[in-house]
Amino acid sequence: MVFHSVPKIIQNIFPNRIWEMPAVDRRIWLTFDDGPVPGVTDFVLDELGARGFQATFFMVGENLRKHSRLAERVLSEGHQIGNHTTHHLNGWKTKTEIYLEDVRRFDQLLNEELGEKTSLFRPPYGRLTQMQAMEVKKSKKIVMWSLLTGDYSKGISSQRILQNSIQNTKPGKVVVFHDQQKTAQVLPQILPAYLDFLKREDWQTALL
Repeated sequence: MVFHSVPKIIQNIFPNRIWEMPAVDRRIWLTFDDGPVPGVTDFVLDELGARGFQATFFMVGENLRKHSRLAERVLSEGHQIGNHTTHHLNGWKTKTEIYLEDVRRFDQLLNEELGEKTSLFRPPYGRLTQMQAMEVKKSKKIVMWSLLTGDYSKGISSQRILQNSIQNTKPGKVVVFHDQQKTAQVLPQILPAYLDFLKREDWQTALL
């Protein structure tokens, strides 16, 4: 499992997707995928709030529908919401029309539940076809990542995940954590220490 920086050669193959942001200062872009999930997303919000950091939450529509008040808290505390499809679909295994409808359905849910819109999209698993990407890009920025923490990976110690995340933190990185059930146990062992590192070393976080 590769869980650090995405090679430039991969980024160059898909130049119209956001992999990194300008590396102009000690600033990174924190993102969280798959929520909102009670007990996990609220923990993340507490930790971010305690240190004054901002993040973008790429939500799954079904979770947004079931836990709309938690999603509302994300916005009320100054964070962003992005589209992560309604049912966490793998674009490589989904017909284009079904995939695009799932993306649209997320937007409908976001508007119905919170009265909000988003121009940000992240494909689950990082997988979508060129046709799907062409259609999604008509209305959204496709946000990938340049630092995958591996917080959901089995068989990797939390200490190793933390060390690799710290070592690969560089200006402009788009960093991915997950606020979901699979990371409910490991996040408390990683996220507070990572955020403390950012605070101690005078890193800043920004919204996409």
